[in-house]
Amino acid sequence: MAIYLSVFIIIFSVIGICSADLSSDYYEKSCPKAMYTIKNAVANAVTNERRMGASLLRLHFHDCFVNGCDGSVLLDDTSDFTGEKSAKPNSNSLRGFDVIDKIKSQIEKLCPGIVSCADIVAVAARDSVVLLGGPSWTVELGRRDSTTASLDTANSDIPSPLLDLDDLITNFANKGFTAKEMVALSGGHTIGKAQCTTFRQRVYNETNIDSSLATSLKSNCPSTGGDDTLSSLDATTPVLFDNHFYKNLVNNKGILHSDQQLYSGGSTDAQVKIYSTHPITFDADFAKAMVKLGNLSPLTGTNGQIRTNCRKIN
Repeated sequence: MAIYLSVFIIIFSVIGICSADLSSDYYEKSCPKAMYTIKNAVANAVTNERRMGASLLRLHFHDCFVNGCDGSVLLDDTSDFTGEKSAKPNSNSLRGFDVIDKIKSQIEKLCPGIVSCADIVAVAARDSVVLLGGPSWTVELGRRDSTTASLDTANSDIPSPLLDLDDLITNFANKGFTAKEMVALSGGHTIGKAQCTTFRQRVYNETNIDSSLATSLKSNCPSTGGDDTLSSLDATTPVLFDNHFYKNLVNNKGILHSDQQLYSGGSTDAQVKIYSTHPITFDADFAKAMVKLGNLSPLTGTNGQIRTNCRKIN
């Protein structure tokens, strides 16, 4: 037991998970209307386009998996600076930047220089999930914004939809997550859409896919061309945050190769099965994993800055 505990401590010290300087009431006195402002803006955006909820959740994930939850994903490229937006997992697919810009603009009018872009992204992700019927969780606050970004890390650390199970487990373990937490976080794919290019190989080359689903997907995703055409990750309830993602996997109806790998005769089958029949368990585990995700390597104290414009360094 002592050996396992030591390994656990070493892993967490290496990846820099630290929430000691974060608190749920961080803005209670300095910007008391911040949380309401974010919630209201997200509600308007998601009401206008339900898919935006999934996009804001994905934005948070892609931010946190690259050197921590520091708002680096929001930075635009300039003549002498390359951000993360052009990374393969983000280019032409990551969305929600305009929503974050709008929220930031509203909050800057209320309390300039106080609320970080990184915190806005974290809260917007939580509020999006709740609006689409999913669980809530307490978002720890007080992150500061990065003054750098890493295109290379975005390309290497954000998990590819083509990964096999062992590589998925390793990818998430590198960020301090267990296989169970990885399966729970993958449930975020109960909402949102995927581009044809991310699942073409599965639809045309793999056998562990429901035949009717494959036929349906092929009609919208030709073997050549149409790379950017979209299909729902959960065709059953595409704009509801529920456990149908796991029910789909049990029936070989996972859209992405990496998703179906979670239920493919491997070590995570049992966890997928549990979530497919116990939605309350899934909600609770997803919420816990999201808190952990939000605590990945935050910049606090005098590190980083509070950007005035989320797209550029002050």
